[in-house]
Amino acid sequence: MHNQDKALLKSLVAVAWADGRFADEERDMLDALLNGFDASESEANDIREYAKTQRSIDDIPLSEMSADDRKLLLNHAVVLTFIDGTQSDDEKALIDSLGKKLDLLPGDALEIVEAATRRAQRLLQYR
Repeated sequence: MHNQDKALLKSLVAVAWADGRFADEERDMLDALLNGFDASESEANDIREYAKTQRSIDDIPLSEMSADDRKLLLNHAVVLTFIDGTQSDDEKALIDSLGKKLDLLPGDALEIVEAATRRAQRLLQYR
């Protein structure tokens, strides 16, 4: 697994903890991404261990991500905030803060958030 993939997954762990808990659905999404990134068992265990401790936006390893990685992170982060069925106010605030922290152009961040929100809401209809 590439370093930028690890950085993305660690960042998503911080997003998952935004509401103060790491829900089963969030854990399942992390496992799906680990599988999608072809993580070795050792790499997957390292990320799972990392996820056991509450993380915050300050734990996001920005220096390890390209501009494209940051856009991908914001997209996945929005979907992740809906994964347990609802997006909490804390999660909404985190997405706003994340868009700024990722140093994306405001128009780009807004476009990503809106598109990902629509996609997540559509997916919720099929639950």
